[in-house]
Amino acid sequence: MPSPKVSQALQQIAGAAEKQKGYEALLSQISSLSSPKELTGDLNVIIDAIFADTLGIVSTRSLGVLFVEALKKAPSNETKIEVGEHTLTILQSQASSFEEQNAQIRELIADAHESDEDFLEAAKVLAGIPLESSQRKVANEDKVRFWIRITRNYLEVDDTILAEQYLNKAKNLIYTVSDRDLNLHFKLCQARIQDAKRNFLAAAQGYQDISFLPVIAEEERLHTLSMAIKCAVLAPAGPARSRTLGRLYKDERASTLEEYGILEKMFLDRLLSPDEVEKFAKGLAVHQLARTSDGSTVLAKAVVEHNLRGASRLYSNISFDALGLLLGLDGDKAEETTARMIEQGRLLGRINQIERYIWFEGGEATGEKGSGRAEIVVGKELRRWDSNVQGLAEEVEKVTSELQLRYPVSNVPG
Repeated sequence: MPSPKVSQALQQIAGAAEKQKGYEALLSQISSLSSPKELTGDLNVIIDAIFADTLGIVSTRSLGVLFVEALKKAPSNETKIEVGEHTLTILQSQASSFEEQNAQIRELIADAHESDEDFLEAAKVLAGIPLESSQRKVANEDKVRFWIRITRNYLEVDDTILAEQYLNKAKNLIYTVSDRDLNLHFKLCQARIQDAKRNFLAAAQGYQDISFLPVIAEEERLHTLSMAIKCAVLAPAGPARSRTLGRLYKDERASTLEEYGILEKMFLDRLLSPDEVEKFAKGLAVHQLARTSDGSTVLAKAVVEHNLRGASRLYSNISFDALGLLLGLDGDKAEETTARMIEQGRLLGRINQIERYIWFEGGEATGEKGSGRAEIVVGKELRRWDSNVQGLAEEVEKVTSELQLRYPVSNVPG
């Protein structure tokens, strides 16, 4: 029910000849006529009355603009949402005639939802704004701005599927946008989606690229660099991750961050202790601590694979059980992890299942599937023997040459 003052004003407008001016005056005075508690009901009644009167499309659109301005001044987000949703219901029957007003109302509702941290509802409301229409021309930059705003809202509730759908729309037009802030938000959304999808190497590259941009504050640049290090640590061990760790380790700013200790150890292929891993885990996001299909966390899996690479630098060969003890796994799980990394080309070596031993080959794997398998069981040892035999032969030849020089042998008979 409307307040007495608004009811009286609407009755006067109903009997007036210039109804548009009456509504304009009412909307300009609504904040003084209605109390905060009455405002929701009063605004709903006013918009009902405007559309109930046959004012004509031009007058109704003009009043719609004033109505949106009055709603913006509402002190309560609850009022903005309730009145906005009621207005959208009215506009639905004449959507093609009031597309601009529909867009403005939806933006207003989305602002209120975002202010209340209800990001999912904000995204849904914004998604209803028509961007492709003959009645309403929207510039490419504004389209990208809407899509990135929707993407960011979906990311706040970890809905990466819908977030990626809207970011892909923006991707088709972002090259036409010159706004630096908009391009920055696009890159950040890209990195966050890759991070959420556990494509950690691409996310690390994206975060590090953003950390170099001068348009953001130094504190934010360091934060994105920190995110890059976290993603690099969580990535599967192998040549690609080693290159990413190298880029981050050589970044002079990295040494000022809390994550530098674990970055340095991973880059140098040093073994990580449980205490170091536990400390690092405290700074990770929820999705970065999610469990994988085998029940382990992404971090635990990354640490096991890293320590396995570290062990391959320390040992020429090791038994399944001894390796399992080093990695915190049982022998069979250690064998399985090693076999997977060798098969995927992330580790060089060969497994002897009969003797339950793993032989590690020196050098760096290429990352190509199947490239990690050694041709022979003890290839590294044989190469070492070959090198030693060659060295010995060369030394013997040198000694022989010296003897011939000092004690030449004559073939002439005495």
